[in-house]
Amino acid sequence: MIAQIFPQDFPRFLALPVLGTLMDRYAGWLHEQQYTWRSTRYELRMAARVADYLKRRAVREIEELSEQHLDACHRWFRQKFPEEAGGVLVLARFLHESGYIETSSPPPSPSRAEIHVNAFLAHLREVRGYAPSTIRRQGQIAAEFLTWLRFADVPDRLSSLTTNDLEGFFRHLSKRMGRVGLQKPIAILRNLLRFLAADGSVPIGLDTTIERPRVYRQEQLPRSLPWSTVQAFLGSINRDSAIGKRDYAMFSLMTTYGMRACDVVALTLDDIKWRAGHILIRQSKTGNPLELPLTDEVGSAIQDYLRKVPRYGLHRQVFLRLKAPGGPLKTTAVIEAFQAWTARSGLEISFKGVHCIRHSYALHLLRQGVPLKTIGDVLGHRSPESTAVYLRLATEDLRTVALPVPAPLYVHQEER
Repeated sequence: MIAQIFPQDFPRFLALPVLGTLMDRYAGWLHEQQYTWRSTRYELRMAARVADYLKRRAVREIEELSEQHLDACHRWFRQKFPEEAGGVLVLARFLHESGYIETSSPPPSPSRAEIHVNAFLAHLREVRGYAPSTIRRQGQIAAEFLTWLRFADVPDRLSSLTTNDLEGFFRHLSKRMGRVGLQKPIAILRNLLRFLAADGSVPIGLDTTIERPRVYRQEQLPRSLPWSTVQAFLGSINRDSAIGKRDYAMFSLMTTYGMRACDVVALTLDDIKWRAGHILIRQSKTGNPLELPLTDEVGSAIQDYLRKVPRYGLHRQVFLRLKAPGGPLKTTAVIEAFQAWTARSGLEISFKGVHCIRHSYALHLLRQGVPLKTIGDVLGHRSPESTAVYLRLATEDLRTVALPVPAPLYVHQEER
């Protein structure tokens, strides 16, 4: 393949020290990873520069190449040519995935803090049965708390933990979180303290000393948009490009079924039952599968994306990255796509998070007269209270049932 990329210079690449015999395979690997023709040429030239570096370091054969050599090469490029250091990492990934280099050194032993965090995560996963996203968030707060305590430097920090330490950590969090934002970190810390108290790492009862900032139930309204704005946003997506076709299909799913961003990126080709006319939504938050009718609009949008946008690799996810390296999308990619298309649309959308589409969808169903129970089932809510919050957004409907304000029974003397 390298002969097609460099018709005249390919013999020079094949004769490179250390990496010459791998260059044709490297070119094919870059193509599989969806690198463009221009990017592939750049990465191959970078590999030639890496080969020259290795030659100067007395590395002659691929068998002599180690992970330490590549780490040193990356540091050298990062110091001398920082804008080109990424090419070393791409080459290193190819060498690792192809089996030319194995990790020579075992992973470092976990620190004391990591041991506690890993045990806490295992407890949440195996005993409490939390969802992966919830476990990940709880692990982040637990790790931040132990780091803030400097537990690695002071091993007996946990055994001497006091309420003053907890208050200090909350002051640390309050620099970037408000009253509402502190609710979950405090609940997570309570979980952690109960877990650590069970094995004697911290004094018993510390979790009961933590008070959360007062937040009134349903004091905040769900973020929603007028349904006409949601439709205008969907219509503003330019479907002439590959990215536009993909993003239009993603947001069609969200505006038709109220799907979460995490459920959109988790959707696989096997979840779409074309002949039966159904779509299976595996809700990552609740773990409950939900089968709904596949509408013509959504089916057409997905077909347009799948037929006209080339796919690389063996990934079964419906929505993939369109830039190298290829692979499934992450939830953050959906959020970034929403922000990008919002900016291009010129619509008055002040929300940065894509979850506002889900809220808008729920309110739209409510105004169409769909029962709350049905809305909750479609959205995958476990509790009716989660769905009832949208009643507060239906202000026009609430006005129709409001009682008239009674006239005053008397009038003050000075008002006569």
